[in-house]
Amino acid sequence: MFAVVEIAGKQYKVAPKSQIQVDLLEANVGEDVTIDKVLLKSADDGKDCQVGQPYTGDTLTAKVIEHVKGDKVRIFKFRPKKRYARTQGHRQNYTVIELSDF
Repeated sequence: MFAVVEIAGKQYKVAPKSQIQVDLLEANVGEDVTIDKVLLKSADDGKDCQVGQPYTGDTLTAKVIEHVKGDKVRIFKFRPKKRYARTQGHRQNYTVIELSDF
């Protein structure tokens, strides 16, 4: 069984008991979050499939495992012959959640 859900404007394909890394959520570690934007819900065989228009109306629950930072991204701006060079770094914040049975 799997589902396609929308979390913070991005779509993720999830399965029961799977862990996914999503953009930072305002929830503490150990709390349960409710995901009500389920776009598609299907069994593994593909015969029992519910497609929402735009949402199916189902809700999923997930537990916040931890908050992590992503890999560092280096930004380098350069203009030739102008003595202009700027370096900047960025690390995105993520939340790791684990889906319960659905």
